Amino acid sequence: MKGKIKRQEFYFSKKVGRAIMDYGMLSEGDRIAVGVSGGKDSLSLLSILRYRQSFCPIKYHLIAVHVNLDYSPVSLRRLKSFFKESGYEYVIKELRIPSKDKNCFWCSWNRRKILFETAAEYKCNKVALGHHLDDIAQTVLMNLFFNGEVSAMSPKQELFKGALTIIRPLAYVEEKEIAQFVRKTKLPYYKYRCSNSLHSNRRRIANIIRELEKVCPGVKSNIFRSIKRIKKEYLL
Repeated sequence: MKGKIKRQEFYFSKKVGRAIMDYGMLSEGDRIAVGVSGGKDSLSLLSILRYRQSFCPIKYHLIAVHVNLDYSPVSLRRLKSFFKESGYEYVIKELRIPSKDKNCFWCSWNRRKILFETAAEYKCNKVALGHHLDDIAQTVLMNLFFNGEVSAMSPKQELFKGALTIIRPLAYVEEKEIAQFVRKTKLPYYKYRCSNSLHSNRRRIANIIRELEKVCPGVKSNIFRSIKRIKKEYLL
């Protein structure tokens, strides 16, 4: 992101900054492995974290980590060119999954495992993921409907007794705002959607929320806030 940031990008950065402050996501000297799939969410995250380095009083180091799936349409040559031309430090890791094991859970689990291992290899104490407000709201309802529990995707989560911390700086940003951001900044993202996701529970929940937004435009924010406003006296 070069030159002066425009108004659209300013408000995007402001939302990210508020989430970082509210959840204490950053500390002086952090080494952050940013999971970059090549999609709009992860590239926006990488871009805005780098932009904020120019004025943030907390100094931190970024490493872009891409886990390349054997069946992914993402062009490594194009992604590497973007990293190099933009001056990002980056790491490419390969992931091969047998055809019989190609499902959403196993794919996600293996990608996350490689990302954590890479973070440890490069002495990163934090991993930044591109999950946004829509993802968090969907996760709350998925856990409620399909797992029978009240839980969410936390904006900040410590793992391995504090050795590694996951942060989600886009927690306050809606997916539609990310789409606007990549159009304004012309980030070279990939519009790939796994065929398995077309019939996933997450897609079903996203459709439910989309319908609810027609009568309650703030439904995603309400779902997000509800996890922090639990009235224990009304629980079983």
